[in-house]
Amino acid sequence: MVNPWKAFVDFFRTGPDRPPADVPDATMRRNYERHRWSVFLSATLGYGLYYVCRINFSVVKKPMLDEGLLTATQMGLIGSALLFGYAAGKLVNGFLADRVNIRRFMSIGLLASALLNLFLGFNPGFTVFLAAWGLNGWVQSVGAPSSIVTMSHWFSPKERGSRYGVWCISHNIGEGLTFVLTAFLVSSMGWQWGFWGPALMCIATALVLYKTLADRPQTLGLPPVIEYKNDIAPMEKAEASVGALQMEVLRNPAVWALGLSSAMMYVARYGVNNWGVLVLQEGKGHSMMDAGTILGIYSVSGLAGSFLSGIISDKFFGSRRNLPCFLFGLLQIASLTALYLAPPGHFWLDAAALTVFGFAMGVLVSFLGGLMAIDIVSPRAAGAAAGVVGMFSYIGAALQDAASGWLIDVGRTVQEIPTDVSMDRLTAFCRAMGTDLSIIVGPDRCIGTRTIAIKQVDYAFTDPFLFWIGASVMSMLLALAVWKAVDRARGRVV
Repeated sequence: MVNPWKAFVDFFRTGPDRPPADVPDATMRRNYERHRWSVFLSATLGYGLYYVCRINFSVVKKPMLDEGLLTATQMGLIGSALLFGYAAGKLVNGFLADRVNIRRFMSIGLLASALLNLFLGFNPGFTVFLAAWGLNGWVQSVGAPSSIVTMSHWFSPKERGSRYGVWCISHNIGEGLTFVLTAFLVSSMGWQWGFWGPALMCIATALVLYKTLADRPQTLGLPPVIEYKNDIAPMEKAEASVGALQMEVLRNPAVWALGLSSAMMYVARYGVNNWGVLVLQEGKGHSMMDAGTILGIYSVSGLAGSFLSGIISDKFFGSRRNLPCFLFGLLQIASLTALYLAPPGHFWLDAAALTVFGFAMGVLVSFLGGLMAIDIVSPRAAGAAAGVVGMFSYIGAALQDAASGWLIDVGRTVQEIPTDVSMDRLTAFCRAMGTDLSIIVGPDRCIGTRTIAIKQVDYAFTDPFLFWIGASVMSMLLALAVWKAVDRARGRVV
């Protein structure tokens, strides 16, 4: 009798090493490069689509608030549920990613996220929404460790900085698609399409990934990438098991410090990602499409920062990440402060501030979000390092979402504004809303106008901004604390 659990585990387990294929070197190299391009493009574009089914909730917040479906506090709790699920999953799935078939692991994780989004478009209510969005966080956490492990399997250390930087544009591809395309769908067809549209895109992408990703090179009869590129991994211990190397990651204090620094950086990052549309609409006076456009520009600038991060550190700083990390940390703090201080109603001021913030954040996500930690561990434990840093990062993001939602609700003011409305317009409004006119004007039939009180809700964003800026300062200070440890790991004694 087949054991269902064993069959499930075996399905995801990495394949056995195959003997090297007896083919000419030129043929082997063609096969190797074909797979390298396929997995690289698949990981980059595939992880970008993961984001579309993760941060789409930020786009639908205002229409759902306007319809009274959820409060800002409830939205903060829902956002935190996703991020806590993501943080726990990042640690567990990071350790699993060192041992599984990445092709199956990553594609099925995206498919599961898409199906959850499809379900949430039917508005299941706060409690079910909370649980489903938390589960979405767990399956979403498959994407990044899978991508990072794929990079470690198929690209050698001397290539990794530049390749990792290019892969990091996947964050910005996903953010840009969400803030522009999802905003268009929501504006045109309602908030439900903020879930259904991303779900359909991700179902199609998951099927593509299942065909285009690949397991480790050795499972295809190809040599390890270190041998293929004639490179040396400084931290590699051929005699050590994967489990032993993963334990070294857990005992490395520099990895934990980098995780805490990344957590603080993610407070600011997800503050803008998850609340930026609402801040730009309610705090800065922009329309839904203008807010989506500004955040789309922010995503493009973040793409540029991520793309250039590895090139900047490899070409101009001798593959050192700590000095550029400090410089871009200062730039991030300055631009976020400028966004806070800019007066409402100035599209290009807000766009400029978020452009600079996005570029700096793109660099920091690449460095603090994984690359600096991967630099100081064995490539065979890259998933574990990514898992530890990812766990801290998304605990920070989760705490941010709950805290930001609460701070926004605390700063909310409600006032009743007396307004004269003609009876004809009031009658038409009630008919459109399905409301009995007598509920509003009483049983007496009146002619002319009536004075009714309209509730106006205003939101203040000073406290959330101070929270995000303070976290950015803490992130920079924590990164400075491991400056020497990062240099020592790369063979420099300072």
